[in-house]
Amino acid sequence: MNLTLILLGILQGIFEWIPISSEGITSLLSGLLIKEINPIELAIFLHIGTLFSAIVYYRKEWIDVITFKDKKLFRFLLISTAISLTVGFPVFLLIHNITVGSVLLAITGTGLILTSILHKKKIKANIPLSSASVITGILQGLSVIPGLSRSGTTIFGLSFSNLSPQQILKISYMMSVPVITAATIYLTIKTPLLLQTWPALIAAFITGIISLHIIIRLSQKINFTMFTAIFGLLCYIGAIILL
Repeated sequence: MNLTLILLGILQGIFEWIPISSEGITSLLSGLLIKEINPIELAIFLHIGTLFSAIVYYRKEWIDVITFKDKKLFRFLLISTAISLTVGFPVFLLIHNITVGSVLLAITGTGLILTSILHKKKIKANIPLSSASVITGILQGLSVIPGLSRSGTTIFGLSFSNLSPQQILKISYMMSVPVITAATIYLTIKTPLLLQTWPALIAAFITGIISLHIIIRLSQKINFTMFTAIFGLLCYIGAIILL
């Protein structure tokens, strides 16, 4: 079972940062390979590994948030987290045993392709960060549904703000931390058996840091139009895989 958990952790570490729905893939595989734990609960719980990856990778930014040096980002994370939890918790209760929907991943891909086209044409809504926190909070809350990519939907939402491509990626990845923390506390209390999956968490943490570093470096070398187009195509590939 440990090897299976490590495999799931590695997949979580890779797919958390790219819009192929890590939750969709890991819940699908865990449902086939592990019968003792609800696959959606396990898929969400595995995010704690990549949560620590995001904390370590963006440690300087988190220090600024915690010490209130970056008040704008603090407010964004506070608002988006509150909205995500308000939207995501009832959705989670409703879809507790839902099968993976590849259609949702294809929708995410379409959103990212649209983002790429709009960026190429230099069309931006330039919505303020406060409004973006509401939009991305809702999108992140809905992404609890397997197949709807958290990173893909939040990148799409943030792309309509006046943020730079690097800021969009940074905030998209950072905003997962408080929500996953809350979800992990809830799931640990509800299903203590999840604590036995610690090998997957370690694998997700290590793989998550490596893959996050690669993606950030890649985003600095190619323009945002190409970057989001690639992400969109990856969504379509993921949708085919999950059919």
